[in-house]
Amino acid sequence: MKGYTKPLILVLSVLLIDQLVKFWIKLNMTLGQEYKILGDWFIIHFTENNGMAFGLEFGGETGKLALSLFRIAAVIGIAYGLHYMVKNKYHRGFILNVALIFAGALGNIIDSTVYGMLFSESTWFEKARLFPIEGGYSGLFHGKVVDMLYFPLVKGNFPDWFPIWGGSDFLFFRPVFNIADSAITVGVILILIYQKRYFKEEVVEPASYNSEVVED
Repeated sequence: MKGYTKPLILVLSVLLIDQLVKFWIKLNMTLGQEYKILGDWFIIHFTENNGMAFGLEFGGETGKLALSLFRIAAVIGIAYGLHYMVKNKYHRGFILNVALIFAGALGNIIDSTVYGMLFSESTWFEKARLFPIEGGYSGLFHGKVVDMLYFPLVKGNFPDWFPIWGGSDFLFFRPVFNIADSAITVGVILILIYQKRYFKEEVVEPASYNSEVVED
């Protein structure tokens, strides 16, 4: 188990926090409900999506199933990659960053795979219930991903001369996301920042030889 302990603790910690927050949101908030944490800068806003990270959608029921299966295949691939990296003693920072990405991907897979069977439908007027008698709101692989973190840090309007969006509202950061999305993003950014450290080539010193000078 040497080398696996820290990545495993990181993955389990991210998963636990991610799922606890999502369960609380589902059972205690109606769809669209929000709480302002830091004024208008940080808001807990409950929304769900059928698709990818940061609220992006992926088309229809067939697309949803394909995305869920792709996520599962990707997570299996990342898990194998983590095992390979630990076994071959890759840089510890790189391993932990990949573990963050793995935990985030797995957190969202749990939503899309089983949430539809565990919860009743969340609506604008009714909170979800866990293990409803009538069954969940969808079947296996067709659950919705729970999002809640909203940071509308900057609001304004594009100037009229601005191409395409001239005169329209401007909002940064518009997407609503979750802790799993954050783990993936942080892992990727850290890999990009520290890639030279993670993948630096070892300089091999040329071998020295005791050469004899042969004189004629």
